[in-house]
Amino acid sequence: MFSEERTVMSEIKEGMEVIGADGVHVGVVDRVESDRIKLTRRENTGAHADHHHYIENGFVAGVEGDKVRLSANADVAVTLEEEESGRPVDL
Repeated sequence: MFSEERTVMSEIKEGMEVIGADGVHVGVVDRVESDRIKLTRRENTGAHADHHHYIENGFVAGVEGDKVRLSANADVAVTLEEEESGRPVDL
């Protein structure tokens, strides 16, 4: 399974849309850092507007064209986002 995760992560490119399992928009890829997707910060608001959020590779279900599909629906996926430190995002 580890090699499959690496292959999927290597397919993820800057600017790809990240969607939940339900097809709803979650964010846009800034880049892949190690084993996490770094999301662009342009969609963050309030106290989160000045920094990036991250999604662990374990939540990536696959890459479909120019979209990264997560294994969780969008409303759940946003609660799984992390700060740079790895701590959960305070919503």
